Amino acid sequence: MNSTRAQTRTAGATRARLRLFAFLAVTALLATSDLATRPASSAFAVDYPTWDDVAAARNNEAAAANQIAAIEALIGQLTTESERAQADATAKGARWGELDSRYQAAAGKAQTLLDQAEAAKVAAADSGQRAGQMAAQLARAGGSDITATLLAGNEDPDSLLYGLGMSGRIAEQTNALYERAVLDRNTARALTDQADVARDELEQLKIAAEAAFVEAQAASEKAAAAVVAQQENQARLAQQLVVLKERRAATEADYQKGVEERAKAGIGLPAGAISAAGWAKPVAGRVTSSFGPRVPPTGGASSYHQGTDFGAGCGSPIYAAAAGTVVYAGWNGGYGNFVLIDHGGGVATAYAHIVGGGTFVGYGQQVAPGTHIANVGTTGTSTGCHLHLEVRIGGTARDAVPFFAERGITLG
Repeated sequence: MNSTRAQTRTAGATRARLRLFAFLAVTALLATSDLATRPASSAFAVDYPTWDDVAAARNNEAAAANQIAAIEALIGQLTTESERAQADATAKGARWGELDSRYQAAAGKAQTLLDQAEAAKVAAADSGQRAGQMAAQLARAGGSDITATLLAGNEDPDSLLYGLGMSGRIAEQTNALYERAVLDRNTARALTDQADVARDELEQLKIAAEAAFVEAQAASEKAAAAVVAQQENQARLAQQLVVLKERRAATEADYQKGVEERAKAGIGLPAGAISAAGWAKPVAGRVTSSFGPRVPPTGGASSYHQGTDFGAGCGSPIYAAAAGTVVYAGWNGGYGNFVLIDHGGGVATAYAHIVGGGTFVGYGQQVAPGTHIANVGTTGTSTGCHLHLEVRIGGTARDAVPFFAERGITLG
């Protein structure tokens, strides 16, 4: 879409330039006989820039300024995104660090549990060995039924009682050692399982957090790189803008020199030509009725003239005085065929008595200074072909002659 708009603008500028060149060519041909009797003067169309050159220089500068403004806005967005990405990376890095610390703690605890499990295994083996030794001692003492052996012996009662007591204690110790061996083995198995589960779970969390951190860090670096790239682009365009401003200033200065040279040579701006202020001469011809009080030239005419009349020949071209928007194009009573252009800032210009079929613009149309908008006629309250030109400021009619003079245009 941007390329289409650019093509449209380029095409419009090309058409305007062609119209200006065509007009200058015709003017040169018409003025040949007059110029032949005068001293040789500069070839203004060649030596000095045209208004199209000035407009192009201004447009280039404005385009660069707009690009810089757009890039500045983009840099703001990218900076915000970069800060968000960096904050995300920082948060995910902190999360990864937290999980890594927990993993290291869990790994240490797992190692401790593994050490405890190994010790429990050793204790279980030792308890089993001791229980086995006790069982072996019982067997060597006469079998597994030590009580029967004692009762069958010839010992005295005290010895018999002592032997029975020892037998009970030995059996209790044997059972205790066996139960301890089983408990130690179970404890060792449970501790080992707990250690493995805790370590594996934290390892998975750590891996996921690390991956998230790496991804966030990459996004942060990419966002930061985008900011740097646009900042470099901005700096490049800013340098271009400086050059464009210098070129625009030089073009305007040269254009103004051309205007001044024409004035010195007694050559005023032709109709449709544009001053350094960006305003165009609307029509050729002398002033036939000035702004202000007057004797009405015909019935229905006003005794207070709200415009300035120029005695241009029927069908002569009428040009837009400045860039603006057409806000009226059609019949308007005593004005006849009428065009009103809004130039912004409360300033408007009006063109009246246009010949029938000679209006070339329509409502809402954008026009550039020097655009051929109509041809001179004598429609409405009129005594002959002429252009009635008005300048309106804040809706109130003002004298066009001094207004245009302030903008480098001599009317009449």
